[in-house]
Amino acid sequence: MARYIFITGGVVSSLGKGLASAALGALLQARGFSVRLRKLDPYLNVDPGTMSPFEHGEVFVTDDGAETDLDLGHYERFTGVPCRKTDSVSSGYIYSSVLEKERRGDYLGKTIQVVPHVTNEIKEFLKIGEDEVDFMLCEIGGTVGDIEGLPFFEAIRQFSHDKPRGQCIFMHLTLLPYLAASGELKTKPTQHSVKELQSIGIAPDVLVCRSEHPIPEKEREKIALFCNVRKECVVAAYDLKSIYEAPLAYHEQGLDQAVLDAFEISPAPQPNLSVWHDVYDRIHNPEGTVKVAIVGKYTQLEDAYKSIAEALTHGGMANRVKVKIEWVDAEQFDREDATPYLEGFHAILVPGGFGERGTEGKIKAAQFAREKKVPYLGICLGMQMAVIEAARNVAGIKTAGSEEFDHEAGEKRFEPVVYHLKEWVQGNHKTTRKADDDKGGTMRLGAYNATLLEDSKVAKIYGSTSIEERHRHRYEVDTKYRDALEKVGLVFSGMSPDGKLPEIVEWKDHPWFIGVQYHPELKSKPFAPHPLFEGFVKAAVENSRLV
Repeated sequence: MARYIFITGGVVSSLGKGLASAALGALLQARGFSVRLRKLDPYLNVDPGTMSPFEHGEVFVTDDGAETDLDLGHYERFTGVPCRKTDSVSSGYIYSSVLEKERRGDYLGKTIQVVPHVTNEIKEFLKIGEDEVDFMLCEIGGTVGDIEGLPFFEAIRQFSHDKPRGQCIFMHLTLLPYLAASGELKTKPTQHSVKELQSIGIAPDVLVCRSEHPIPEKEREKIALFCNVRKECVVAAYDLKSIYEAPLAYHEQGLDQAVLDAFEISPAPQPNLSVWHDVYDRIHNPEGTVKVAIVGKYTQLEDAYKSIAEALTHGGMANRVKVKIEWVDAEQFDREDATPYLEGFHAILVPGGFGERGTEGKIKAAQFAREKKVPYLGICLGMQMAVIEAARNVAGIKTAGSEEFDHEAGEKRFEPVVYHLKEWVQGNHKTTRKADDDKGGTMRLGAYNATLLEDSKVAKIYGSTSIEERHRHRYEVDTKYRDALEKVGLVFSGMSPDGKLPEIVEWKDHPWFIGVQYHPELKSKPFAPHPLFEGFVKAAVENSRLV
């Protein structure tokens, strides 16, 4: 039976909670325990796939096809445990499930209320898979006191009483603001945050305090006294140069020991942190720098491409170089020459996205990379734009474009080299979709297999001709243009097992130009960089020596 750690937040960013949760999971693993991390979000969207990247950052996709919060990416990157649909839930999903049961008659005509029906639904969600691991870490999204989060707080309060004594603890993250004028850290926000938690029946066992400055001993004592926790359970969380320092930093501050003490696990196994020491060494002792341009449409919010940025960092670590990322707004050169914007970069990455905005700039980025022999990695839409560029400028299909853009504009303007995917095989079942279906969860989502061409660049990079990667898209490159494109040198080097859906394209006469329909960044980890990102950064390093 799993022990539960509920992680709540005061005046602290969601990244603070997500990072602390992931780092704690990694530390418990280093001591030999098995862990699973969960995210409970207070927003009313049933899934984050319906939310704008400008509002919520990237959508992280699991192997089993769930569109989830970006914090689950941190969970996977730090623990290596693949997340599942059952590791993320929103208020919207909970309310939707309750209302569906009410319409079905499951409640036998009872009045439906937040307590007990909504809270019971949350508690049932928390129990899923509890017999599989030693520790279940459950992060509650938002901030204590938010009206949207109250059902979750009430549910975890009840849950902790339903379980045997000592089976659940509460960890609370707060911010200690520093007032430069008086030169002091203020503990009042932490005190009030804890008071708010206590008012709803939750008493924190461990406090994690974010701070830009060292926390004096007397301030720790003050926090412990007024927040009713032991002094050794007031853990400092200082700003770090890299998020991958977090496991070592939290261990140094005693977070994992404080948690084990709260559960009265003694003596506890000593941690093996050799993996994280190696990660630290690779981050802080690079042997060079490469510049990579990410040409996208959501560049105003870097969290929209969080996993890509992290995967590039992992690729740099594998090659012992620092990857300097520069965000380039594709709209800047929609109608201009791309050269002034892209000169000087050692590699170009074009990520996924939805809609026509900025796509002409992405096509020009692919053209620049092809003509100038600059390493190129196109992901999802980035692959589709590379195919359209090849069709227009090399294969002579001047009006080549995507059916997505015609659907958006409401008129036919392009020859659809990229078309709306209407049916595909998922496991043993055929899945069908219409262009006018509801947008939420109607894409080709989750892990699918692909077969790679022997002797292709990607087969050599993966070291295999059979792979499994995660997808999130509604549109697909049309295989009826395959012959015309392969004649001019764009090889379809990866296909779905049935041979109907293109997964990977690469230019035969280019040092490193690869487009993939899936999202390899979602499976990259600091201690196990994704082969494509490792190879992409390696190509950037080689290109940097030529420039």
